[in-house]
Amino acid sequence: MPQKPVKLVCRNIWKLFGEGAERFLHDRPEPPDAAEIEAAGLIGAVRDATIEVHEGEIFVIMGLSGSGKSTLIRCLSRLVEPTAGEILFEGRNLLAASEREMIEIRRHKMGMVFQHFALLPHLSVLQNVAFPLEVQGVDRRRREERAREVIRLVGLQGREDNFPRELSGGQQQRVGIARSLAVEPELWFLDEPFSALDPLIRREMQDEFLRLQNVLRKTIVFITHDFDEAIRLADRIAIMKDGAVIQTASPEELVLAPVNDYVAEFTRHIPRAKVLTLGSVMVPGPPSGPVAGILAADTRVEAAADKVEAATLPYGVADEDGNIIGTVDGRIIVDVLIGRETRRESRQ
Repeated sequence: MPQKPVKLVCRNIWKLFGEGAERFLHDRPEPPDAAEIEAAGLIGAVRDATIEVHEGEIFVIMGLSGSGKSTLIRCLSRLVEPTAGEILFEGRNLLAASEREMIEIRRHKMGMVFQHFALLPHLSVLQNVAFPLEVQGVDRRRREERAREVIRLVGLQGREDNFPRELSGGQQQRVGIARSLAVEPELWFLDEPFSALDPLIRREMQDEFLRLQNVLRKTIVFITHDFDEAIRLADRIAIMKDGAVIQTASPEELVLAPVNDYVAEFTRHIPRAKVLTLGSVMVPGPPSGPVAGILAADTRVEAAADKVEAATLPYGVADEDGNIIGTVDGRIIVDVLIGRETRRESRQ
């Protein structure tokens, strides 16, 4: 499958806090390490980070508290000014944009949802959702019409006249999501949007988020510290530690080929069936006999487990063009479920 166009790229982004940070970076022939930054009395919130976000993908940035993920996402939108580096959005250098130009880009092309909903308590749901359009100068009829559309989209129809205090936490988060969607952003930033919710509501919001993405196909940068949430939502994941991007890969690649022990520790306790696809555990090659059916190679083992285990024949595994490229049977599924080494892992 051809790779989608790059929507957003940042190269060698630094954010150092402290006096003389720009001079400190400029005067060094080689990038400083964490110890040198600390010795200079500076804080290395983001260190030499490079990522590419493709059009229409959910790109998750994750790491422990203090890893730099929230600072990085704010650098990408220039809510925080990077100390050094390059940020390109649709090929345009955002670091060369004036403050007025950045305001217009954020108003018209970027949507943002944060952990704390920041709803305006004196405005109704309809007014909160329409507020960004009011700031843009959109007339009342058109902005309320658009607000009603996105309120329906997030499942809050009938709540237009309620105030935030009359809503549950999950409903307030939906209002925040609707408000960010009202401007029809081309790039959507979400910084731990569900972490303040209880587990059941959080799961429901993840379901809602995936449903919205299937409809809207936005380009999304999503921050979380929860690997379960990351593998459920992400097309690709960047793992950060101490301000640096350690590895960027698909959830499956992070599990099968972690770049170091730190990344391996993130994935150690994740059930492999949630992450591995049939294409990574199948017996490659054409079937030796009849098959029970055909399953797509990118199907997660967890999703196919019941069907494959119940069958007396193996299932064929097909690529995106429908060609059968391998087979899976109940024993393979059991191997994954009990944590026995997969074929791909044994080859590495």
